[in-house]
Amino acid sequence: MSAEEAAPPPDIAPAEPSTFRKAMGQKRFVVGLTITVLLVLFVVIGPHLAPFGETEVAGPPFSKDGVLGTDYLGQDVLSRLMYGGTSILLIAVFGTLVGMVLGILVGVVAAYAGGWWDEIIMRGNDVVLSFPQILLALVVLTAVEQPTAWILVLLVGISHAPRVARLARGVALGIVTRDFVIAAEALGEKRTRVMLAEVLPNMSAPLLAEGGLRLTYSIGLVGALGFLGFSTDPGAANWGQMIQENRLALSTQPWAVLAPCW
Repeated sequence: MSAEEAAPPPDIAPAEPSTFRKAMGQKRFVVGLTITVLLVLFVVIGPHLAPFGETEVAGPPFSKDGVLGTDYLGQDVLSRLMYGGTSILLIAVFGTLVGMVLGILVGVVAAYAGGWWDEIIMRGNDVVLSFPQILLALVVLTAVEQPTAWILVLLVGISHAPRVARLARGVALGIVTRDFVIAAEALGEKRTRVMLAEVLPNMSAPLLAEGGLRLTYSIGLVGALGFLGFSTDPGAANWGQMIQENRLALSTQPWAVLAPCW
């Protein structure tokens, strides 16, 4: 037997686990993903299983009829709860997507440009960041007679963009100076291609985590606006609006207020 045949095979490095596999190994991610999936299933399937219609009267106002009783108009609280999450979730999802796209674009461009461009972009970002999200939304909505879904989507997205931009810039700063980015630039690749093909793919893990966090905040923001009376349809079921409509009867019919809070 020759020396080459007797030599042990070279060690093969194990494959690097994917970002999703790494995340699934964390209990917090699994719990958060499970809650999110259950919430989405409830919102999607709920309207098809509701015992009454969205605006159907099921009994006297604030009665104990049904599983969760009735609201201030005698509508079934459980049915309203099943219908009330659709608009909130849709606006929150699209608003989060808008905020993530805008924020990532601003953050990556600032980190990749560097120098004075970085200072100018991020100082302008800080100005927008200084406004509280709910205050920024209220200033715009008070000037609108009846808010539409796309206005709420834009408000949610714009309010999230500065926060996403700060994270994206911080992550991108550690990537734009790495060898594979410098090599791509040396080969004459366009800057837009370098950002899309080299920088962004290496930012996926922190951006996915930030996206989940932003979605949670978006749901809370849209619900808070509904509580304050800024909903796309005043007659439609809305979790935030349900709390506002029934809060005066908290002591007599608490489920009309507590059920949308979950």
